[in-house]
Formats: sequence, structure tokens, C-alpha cells
Amino acid sequence: MPPARPTIIDNVRYVPAVALLCGMAFGDVHNCSCELANAESMAKHECGLCREAEKQPANVPVFFLKDINPRKPNRWLALPRAHTHLLADLTAEQRTEFWTAAIQKARELFGEQWGLAVNGDASRTQCHVHVHIGKLLDDAENRDFVVVNGPADIPVPQDGAGFWVHPVARKLHVHGDEDVTETVLMR
Repeated sequence: MPPARPTIIDNVRYVPAVALLCGMAFGDVHNCSCELANAESMAKHECGLCREAEKQPANVPVFFLKDINPRKPNRWLALPRAHTHLLADLTAEQRTEFWTAAIQKARELFGEQWGLAVNGDASRTQCHVHVHIGKLLDDAENRDFVVVNGPADIPVPQDGAGFWVHPVARKLHVHGDEDVTETVLMR
């Protein structure tokens, strides 16, 4: 007897993997060309968050957006108002302000079960620096982390690697050297 033909239900399990691979194919923000003075460059898909930053008042250093991806109904984004494609381009003071605001928003939304995730440069589909805010999945913790005291101590990867942060006993665990990190957060 020949094997049964796969049904749509059998194939659905592959959709997330295909979507992830397709998303990665359009990622990599190493060569961003979002120029504020150039309307044509700002119209590109990868400049969408840069356009959102431009809509914010100049005196707002950090702002938040609900993730518009319908597959991520519980996610938010934290973004610096300053136009930058790299966290390393922010001053230490700006990064501390950014992380402090992101953590405060995460706590408001998810209590002490929050997580923050920054995808690596090679997987990001948006040029403007942003962090994903969500509820940390219960089984996300692993042994590859450094412990830091607070927002000012969160390291900046110099190689464009992604990382994620979450609270543990009044400290923060920073997990690094990953490319796609937002998968540790509840959708």
C-alpha cells in the first residue's frame, strides 16, 4: 500500500521554520542606507522603524511600539529616538537610559517574567536599533550567560551578535553570541 499523502495539517508544522528562513534571507542590516534627508531611501522596508522614530518628539529619548506582526500579539519594541543602527553608536549614558526604560516597560507589562531580546545584525530586518520586549519563556534559561548588576552594565557586543536579558535574583542574566534571540519570548 502506498504511503498516505501529507495533508495540510502535516505540512503546517513546517511553516514556522520556512517563515524564519525567509525572514533571515531578507535580514542583515550591515549596509543600511536609511538617510533622513533622502525620501527614496527612507521609503525602504528596512527603514520602517527609522520613520517611526522621526514621528516622535525630539525630547523623547526612548519610545515604545506594539509589534505589528500579527504572529507576535504579546510583543512590544523599545527604540531609542536617536537614529542609530548599532547599540555601540549610543553613548554609555544613552544606552543606560535606553535599557532602564526598556526594563521599566517590560516590568509594567510582564512583572518579573520579562525578557528583552536583540537579534543579531545579520538577522534584523529593520535598520533602527530596537529591542523586543516580551514574557520570557519558562524553558529559555541556559548556562551561557554573564551576570550584571543593572542596565549600565549590559555589555555591547562588538561583533553584531544578538543577545537577550532577563532578571534573576535582583541581577540580570545577559545571554549572548546568538543571532536570532527573540524566540526566547512568548509570541
